[in-house]
Amino acid sequence: MTNSARIGIAGFIVALAVILGGFAYRQLSTAEQAPVGIGGDFTLVDQNGATRHDSDFRGKLMLIYFGYTFCPDVCPTTLTMMTDALAKLGPDAARFAPIFITVDPSRDKPAQLKQYIEAFDPRFTALTGGADQIAKVAREYRVYYRKVAGDKPNNYTMDHSSVIYLMARDGRYVGHFNTDIDADTLAQDLKQYK
Repeated sequence: MTNSARIGIAGFIVALAVILGGFAYRQLSTAEQAPVGIGGDFTLVDQNGATRHDSDFRGKLMLIYFGYTFCPDVCPTTLTMMTDALAKLGPDAARFAPIFITVDPSRDKPAQLKQYIEAFDPRFTALTGGADQIAKVAREYRVYYRKVAGDKPNNYTMDHSSVIYLMARDGRYVGHFNTDIDADTLAQDLKQYK
């Protein structure tokens, strides 16, 4: 094989690597245009005891996180990070509706949610419902959750998936963020969504 042929092949491999690398980056970036099938309608109850529907949030970009108030670590850490990201957005934060949906409806009644969510951004809406309602919305968002028994009947934890969903103003799924993202990066990423 001649040197020019080797250089040509090497150039092709480098170009292909750059293209594939760019594709992989786009696929792994935090919030991208998404596959169909995540999200849907819901009817739940907020921290003030009011019935809320997904349609109540139309016109805003929804940031939805599923967790539970007795969570010892990832939930409060994620909600704090979301609060910090919204603060960094300044007036642009008004475009977003941050929503916390419990996966522990047995313990997370409206009064419990109200007390819990007050530690975070006042724009947060916290939602609960019956076990069937929570199961339905979790299926719609492809959320995994499971009760893990503790040493006493009411001393259990909830194993659950942990991502932040970004939904468009019309309720369509736009993408999601992993919860290991920091507030600066989340705020920067959210700025592109109008």
